[in-house]
Amino acid sequence: MSKLHPVIRLVADRIRERSLKPRSDYLARTQRSKQNQPRRNRLSCTNFAHAVAAASSNEKLVLHQERTPTVGVVSAYNEMLSAHQPFNRFPDIIKDAANKAGASALFAGGVPAMCDGVTQGRPGMELSLFSRDVIAQATAIALSHDVFDSVIYLGTCDKIVPGLLMGALGFGHLPAIFAPAGPMTTGLANSDKAIARQKFAQGKISRKELMESECASYHGPGTCTFYGTANSNQMLMEILGLHLPGSAFINPGEGIRDELTSAAAVRALEISGVGGEYTPVAELVTEESICNAIVGLLATGGSTNHTIHLIAIARCAGLIIDWTDFSELSAVVPSLTRIYPNGLADVNQFHAAGGMSVVISQLLLGGLLHNDVKTVAGDGLERYCTEPQMHDGKVTWTAAETTSSDKDIIADIDKPFDRSGGIALLQGNLGRSVIKTSAVKPQHRIIEAPARVFTSQADFLQAFDADELNADMVAVVINQGPSANGMPELHKLTPSLGILQDAGYKVALVTDGRMSGASGKVPAAIHVSPECLHGGALSLIKDGDPIKLDAVNGELNALVEATEWANRKPTKLSTLKGEDGGRQLFDNMRQSISSAETGALTLFNPEV
Repeated sequence: MSKLHPVIRLVADRIRERSLKPRSDYLARTQRSKQNQPRRNRLSCTNFAHAVAAASSNEKLVLHQERTPTVGVVSAYNEMLSAHQPFNRFPDIIKDAANKAGASALFAGGVPAMCDGVTQGRPGMELSLFSRDVIAQATAIALSHDVFDSVIYLGTCDKIVPGLLMGALGFGHLPAIFAPAGPMTTGLANSDKAIARQKFAQGKISRKELMESECASYHGPGTCTFYGTANSNQMLMEILGLHLPGSAFINPGEGIRDELTSAAAVRALEISGVGGEYTPVAELVTEESICNAIVGLLATGGSTNHTIHLIAIARCAGLIIDWTDFSELSAVVPSLTRIYPNGLADVNQFHAAGGMSVVISQLLLGGLLHNDVKTVAGDGLERYCTEPQMHDGKVTWTAAETTSSDKDIIADIDKPFDRSGGIALLQGNLGRSVIKTSAVKPQHRIIEAPARVFTSQADFLQAFDADELNADMVAVVINQGPSANGMPELHKLTPSLGILQDAGYKVALVTDGRMSGASGKVPAAIHVSPECLHGGALSLIKDGDPIKLDAVNGELNALVEATEWANRKPTKLSTLKGEDGGRQLFDNMRQSISSAETGALTLFNPEV
């Protein structure tokens, strides 16, 4: 472990100074809610009777005791998400472990969970980002009964883990442990899946062949095996100290997975207000730990969605971060992993090569992480340089290897894959945006080409199918921001853009929308802020305008003469009000949502 890098310290100190008042207010609220006796003891007899009415006789005996803690379970279980299907069993495992410890556990509530893989390119994707804040609110409702002394959160995928954590931070006085389900076992290689998608887009294979490819890739319970938002979530929960060490990437079918869930229940009791090691979640999500989370995201080339979600999570803890923090950290944090789409390995191969314990060990060795943070496992992030193993039917943690068994998947800190992080800030006369660089080859990181403006994915794909895009081009997809239509991911563009790049054309994407957590080899300036609907400069671009995207120097500009640019009138735009698929129910969220760089929040307005 090395001395902390000065830039890491600088960014954390700046976050602290910037956040003095909101953080102080947040901690004061948390302090007022602390309690050193079971929370259910505050209930009136009538309140309590309602809370335990449906419990079994044995559960009632435990719940009537006045000194035993109760664990709440908040779950995003459903069968539409392969990663969440295993959660069907988790509440019973948690209850059994709590009962054996002489305490109790109750299922507090469920939260909605949608699969972005099902809704990509569909109307439902316009609800995806909003679902995060709905999940946070649903979490608050689940915990509103004031019965629980600590909480276990069951969630894995895209908006769900950020939403759960945002809700948990609303009850910052309660300890929180996240218990993941793990990734599905390896199926068809992700690179082969991508090739099949490109061939289908070119008309070279049939829909039946494409279906066979997709089903061979997505074939069982667990998260998708590429390093998208879901698996970036698991990396973040680990590096934030909200998982038990080594929990992130163990498959659902492995016996140790159930034992880790049991151990999470026992640990949730120990860190409760009456368990002897009180560790509220408000004390885990701090300036230092949020800085660690950004470093982890950059070092692993994680999902660009977290340049929105981490900001929202931090805001819910009274902390203010922005894309400049990401950019300054990216300049000193090297790229340490090669996981698809940043490489050929999937998350199972990453885990086998050493996984999170090696990444954390290497980052600590390079002085790029704050070690002096609290975690659910105890003080010090070095606790996450261990790995869980089974001994005599119980989970124990032993010191893990500090270097990878496969240096093509996880690099050493002194021999990284890239000297800078996997995500960069771009800014210029088109606004501020982010780009994922880890999967983009160096020769594609600077693109200068004429603009082709589209107002939707469908418009782009129609032009592609008509062979109108066989030239150097920057595809500018406008009016895709949070207020316009909920900021859907534009992942359906990926195969077509990849085909154009493979054909030798210089291509890039610029949009105020999002891309998938699996953003890949085509350079994409996304989340452009301000968004078009709020006067963003993307609405000034015309077909043929030269656009320069420079991920090396962090620039995004329309190369239009200054006087002409100043006299341009924006394209007239309006909120895209969907009248089907339930989208009309979210009009109020489109009207109140904040900008991407302030977390795309609807829970409160951070820009006031």
